[in-house]
Amino acid sequence: MANTISASGSGLDIPTLVSQLVTAARTPTETRINKAGSTATSKLSAIGQIKSAMTSLQTALSKMGEAADTPAFKATVQSGAGFTATTTSKAVAGDYNVEVVRLASAQKLSSVAFAKDATVGSGTLSITWGSGKDDNAKVAIGADATLADIAAAVNRAAGGKGVTASVVTADDGQHLVFSATTTGAAGTLSISASGGNGGLAALTNGAGGGLTQTVAATDALVRVDGFERTSSSNTIGDLVPGVNLTLTKALAGTSYLVNVASDNSSLKSSIAAYVTAYNSVVGTLKSTSAYNSDTRTASALTGDSLVRTLQQQLRGHVSANVGELKALGVSVSKDGVMAFDATAFDSAIAGDPEAAKALLGKEGGYGGAVAKLMDNHLDSIDGTLVLRSNSINKQISGLEDQLDRLDEKMARLSTLYTTQFTAMETMIVQMQGSASSLNNLLSPSD
Repeated sequence: MANTISASGSGLDIPTLVSQLVTAARTPTETRINKAGSTATSKLSAIGQIKSAMTSLQTALSKMGEAADTPAFKATVQSGAGFTATTTSKAVAGDYNVEVVRLASAQKLSSVAFAKDATVGSGTLSITWGSGKDDNAKVAIGADATLADIAAAVNRAAGGKGVTASVVTADDGQHLVFSATTTGAAGTLSISASGGNGGLAALTNGAGGGLTQTVAATDALVRVDGFERTSSSNTIGDLVPGVNLTLTKALAGTSYLVNVASDNSSLKSSIAAYVTAYNSVVGTLKSTSAYNSDTRTASALTGDSLVRTLQQQLRGHVSANVGELKALGVSVSKDGVMAFDATAFDSAIAGDPEAAKALLGKEGGYGGAVAKLMDNHLDSIDGTLVLRSNSINKQISGLEDQLDRLDEKMARLSTLYTTQFTAMETMIVQMQGSASSLNNLLSPSD
C-alpha cells in the first residue's frame, strides 16, 4: 500500500485559544489588584464611619460646652399676673414682686363724622411722630379726595412707619382715624395742614384742629419691689435683672411674685446627647477594628494604628478627669461605655454651680481638651482622618491605573498570540500543500 501525507490543516480554534491564554496570563495580576482594591475600599468605608461618628461627637461637644458656659434660668410667674416673663443668661436667682400699674398705649385720633364719600378739602397734611429726621410724612390731598382716598394717600406716604390711617363707618357717618404705630408718649402724632382751601383743618390736631383723641399715647408703668420704671413699650428688660417682662394687663395696686431660678434642663440634655455620641464613637472604633477569633476574620481596620490612637486618646482624657466627671454624674465602664446620672448631676451643681463650666465648658478641663482632639482628627485640611481618607483614595486611584495598564498589556498579548498562531496556521497549510504534491509523485502510475 502506498504512503500518503495528510493535508487537513491544523484545525485550531485560534480566537478561543488566544482568549484562554490571555485569561490565564491576566488572572493572577487582576486578582491581586482587585483584592487590594476591595481591601482599600473597605478601609475607606470604615474611616468614613469613624469620621461620621466623630463629627457627631464634635457637634455634641460644642453644644455641651455652650450650655455649660452659658447660665440658664427659668422664670415662674404667679397665676393671674398681668405679664409674662422670659429670662436671659444674665438673670439673678431670687423672688421679685411685680406690679403692672399702667400699660403703654398707642395714640388714636378721630375726625368728626362725614357723609359717605364726602370730600374734606385740599392742600398738604404734615404728620410727625418721634424726634428723628425721618419721623414725618407729607401728604398731598386733591380737592376731590374722599376720606378713603386720604387714608390711602397717608398710608402710602408713611409706608407703615409712625402712623396708619383708616376709615371707620359708624351710625353717625364716616370717621377718618389716625393710629400711631408705636406705643408710648414718644409715638405721639402731630398733624397739621397747609395750602389748599383750608378744609383739611378738620383733619389736624393742633390749635383749632378738628381731630379728637380717642386713645392717649401713654407710657407703661411698672413697679418691682417698690422701684418704678416707665417705658414706651409693653416689653421691659432688666428691671428684674436678666428678665424681660411682657405686660398684658394693668392691675394697679396688686403685685405678683416672679421666681427666678437656675434651669439646668438644657445642660443635662446636652450632656446626655454627648454621652450617646461618645458611646457611638467607642462602638464604631471597636466594630471597625474587631477580630473574630472563632471565624478568624479580621475587620477592615484590625490592628490599625490610627484606631488604636483614637481609642487611647479618648480613654486618656476620661482618665485624666475621671473623678470630676463622676462627681457630675458621668461614669465610664471598664469597656469604655459612658453613662449619665442626672440626679447626681443636680446634687453636684447645687453644691458647686460653676463645676460644669470648669469641666465641660469650651475651655473646661475635659471639654477643652477633647475639643482640641476633635480638631486634630477632623480638620478639613490636615486632620488625621482626612489625610487617611486621601491616602486610601490615592491608593484606589493607583490600583485603577494598574487595571488600565493591565488591559493595555493583555490587548498587546492577544495581538501577539493571534499573529503567532495565524503564522503557524499559514505554515501548516503550506506544508500540507507540499505534502500533497509529494503524495502525487509517490502515487503508482496506472
